[in-house]
Amino acid sequence: NVTIFQALEVEPRLKELYKNDARITKLLDTARALEGLSRNASTHAAGVVISSEPLTEYVPLFKTDDGQIITQYSMNSLEKIGLLKMDFLGLRTLTVIDETLGIIKRTKAQTVKIDMESVDDKKTYELLSRGESTGVFQLESSGMKELLRKLEPQRFEEIVALLALHRPGPLGSGMVDDFIAGKRNSSSIKYDHPLLEPILKETYGVCVYQEQVMKIASDLGGFSLAQADSLRRAMSKKIPEVMNQQRKIFIEGAKKNAINYKISKKIFDMIDYFSGYGFNKSHSAAYASISYQTAFFKANFPVEFMAALLSNEKDNTDKVVLYIDESRRMGIKVLAPDINESFARFTVVGDSIRFGLAAVKNVGQAAVESIIKARAEHGKFKSLYQFCEYIDLRLVNRRVIESLIKCGAFDSLGLRRSQLMTILDKALGMGNSLQKDRQGGQLSFFETFREQQEFRDNLQEIPEMAEWPNNQLLAFERELLGFYVTGHPLDRYGRFLQIYTSRTISSLVDCDNQDEVIIGGVIDKIKEITTKRSGEKMAFLTLTDLTGTTEVVIFPDTFKRLSKYIRKDAIVFINGRVSLRDEQAKIIVNDIVPFKEVPARYTREIWINLFTDTAQEQKIHRLREILSSNSGNTPIYLNFITPQGRKILVDMGSNNRIYPSEELILQLENLVGNEAIQLKT
Repeated sequence: NVTIFQALEVEPRLKELYKNDARITKLLDTARALEGLSRNASTHAAGVVISSEPLTEYVPLFKTDDGQIITQYSMNSLEKIGLLKMDFLGLRTLTVIDETLGIIKRTKAQTVKIDMESVDDKKTYELLSRGESTGVFQLESSGMKELLRKLEPQRFEEIVALLALHRPGPLGSGMVDDFIAGKRNSSSIKYDHPLLEPILKETYGVCVYQEQVMKIASDLGGFSLAQADSLRRAMSKKIPEVMNQQRKIFIEGAKKNAINYKISKKIFDMIDYFSGYGFNKSHSAAYASISYQTAFFKANFPVEFMAALLSNEKDNTDKVVLYIDESRRMGIKVLAPDINESFARFTVVGDSIRFGLAAVKNVGQAAVESIIKARAEHGKFKSLYQFCEYIDLRLVNRRVIESLIKCGAFDSLGLRRSQLMTILDKALGMGNSLQKDRQGGQLSFFETFREQQEFRDNLQEIPEMAEWPNNQLLAFERELLGFYVTGHPLDRYGRFLQIYTSRTISSLVDCDNQDEVIIGGVIDKIKEITTKRSGEKMAFLTLTDLTGTTEVVIFPDTFKRLSKYIRKDAIVFINGRVSLRDEQAKIIVNDIVPFKEVPARYTREIWINLFTDTAQEQKIHRLREILSSNSGNTPIYLNFITPQGRKILVDMGSNNRIYPSEELILQLENLVGNEAIQLKT
C-alpha cells in the first residue's frame, strides 16, 4: 500500500524497468499523474450540503447525467472547509403514517394526533409485547419480535433502547440479556459508583448510548462537553494511542472527584469495552418515535393502517403477500379487486380491505385513472359491454381487461370468468364502434336501440358454460395479484400438512442453522442453472405453504435423483436442512416426496378409536370392508373405548396391514370422524 513514487524508491527492479523500458516509463508517469485523483463521481443518497452563501463561492460543483447538482469535494473535505453536511433520510414509513391518518379521517371522520409527550397507549405496548410487529417500523424482523416478547416493553424509553441494542455487537456481548435481567429484577443492578446510577438507571445499569458515555466522562472524569465529545469520536475510531491518552485524562479527573484509581480504571474499562457497541441515543429516539406511531396505528386502527401499508408496498409482491397474510391473521379480510369498488390504492371497505387496481399486474396507472373516471361519470358498471363502452380503450386495452377478468375484478357482475373471457372480443368490438361513432358526432346503430331490452339481450347474449377448473382460477390469481384470493391450492390438504410436516414455512426462521425439517407446499417457481465448475444442472425453487414462501435449493447430485418431481404447481413435501442468513431461511434439499406418496412414506401406524356400544356395529362392519380391500405394510390398531371409559388396544395383525393413501384416510375419516383417526408418523 505505497505510492508509485515510493515504489520506485524501494524496489530496485522496478526502478531499472522504469529507466530502460519506454513503455514502463510512460505507464508509470501516466499513473503517477492520475494517482490520488477521484476515480468517479458518486452521489450520497441522502447528503445535503448547506452554506450561508451560494455553494459556488466555496466549492466546485458537478452536474450529473440526471440533472442533479453535486459537489466535487468528498464529504470529509467539505467538513474541513467548514461547510455543513446533513443527511436527510426519505422514509416510506412517513408516507404510510400520513396515508393512515387520511384514511381514518375519510372513513371515521376522526382527526388523530399522537402526542409524543405522552406515549403511554396500553394497546400499543400489549401489541409489541406479543411480538406482533409485522409492518411496524424497525421492529419487523424475527429477531426483533423475539426480543420484544422477552422484554415486554412498557415504556417508550425501552423501545429506544431496543433499537440501539438489536445489533450484532450488543446481542453477542450479552448486553441485551443484562438489560432484560435488569428490567425483570432491579435488585440485580449493580453500579460501580453512586454517580453512575442517575446516568444508567433508565437502561437498567447497562451503558447503551454514546450520550451516556459523554455524561460519565463529564460527571465522573471532569471532562468538558467538548472533551467528552472528543472521547466519543475517539471511541468510534478505536485508535489505541488516543484511547490511552483519554484514559489518563479520565483517571486524573476522577481522582479530583474523590474516585479511587481502582474504580475509575474499572469504569473506563467499561467505557473502552462499550466503544465497540455504543449507539447514538438521539438517532435511536427519532426512529423509536416512528416505531411507536406505526405500532399505535396497528393496535388502534388496524384496518386503516394495513390498507396504507399495502398501498405503499403495492409494487413489492413479497411484501404485499406478507402484509395480506398478516391482515388475515389479524382477522381483516382482504377482498379481491373490483371494478366497481376498487381505486388505484388499497382502500378500506367497512372492516375489510379492498385490493387496489394499480397492484394488479399489467394494469398501469393511466388505465386505472380511466376506469375510475368512467365510473364517476356513468355510475357503477352493470356489464362488460357497458364497461367497454365508457372506458378509454386506448388506455384500457385487451391485455388490461383480460388481467382484470382473470384476477376476479369483474366477479361482482355475476358472470363466470370463463363467460367474461368468451364475450370479451364482442364487447371490445361494440365498445370501439360506439367510441368511433361518438368521436365522429354520429348516433350509432347500437345507441339507436339502447332502450329496447329485447335487442340488448340478444346483442349481449351470454353463453352458458362451466367455470374454469379451480386450480386454473387460483393460478391466474396468484400470477396477477401475487397471492390467492378465493382459496389456496393447499386448502384441502391442511390436515395432512399439519400431520406430516415438522415446520411451516413462516416458522423456519425460528430454527437453528442446519436443522433438519420436513415442509410441504406447492412449487410456484423453478429456476434451473448449469454450474460453472462441473457443468451439471441444479435448481432453485420457490415453495409456498399456507403461511408463506421460501427458497429451496437443489444441488446437482440431488437434482439428478429428484428432477422428475420438480414441476410447477406440483404439491410436494421436502425433507432438507435449514440455511439461515440475514434472518432469511432457505431449505437445502435432501429429498422430495410427491404428495400422493406422503401418507405411505411417513405413516408409521394408524390408530382408530371406536366405542363398543351397539350403535358402532354397522361402522365396524363397514370398517372391515374398507380395510380388507387394501393391503400394505402399515400396522392398524383398533382402540376400543367402553362406556365406562376403559380402552382396549387391538393389533389387527400382520395379515391386515394396509397401504396408507389420501383416499383411504379420507374414507376412514368419513366413516368414524377426523378425531377418531390417529396417524402416527
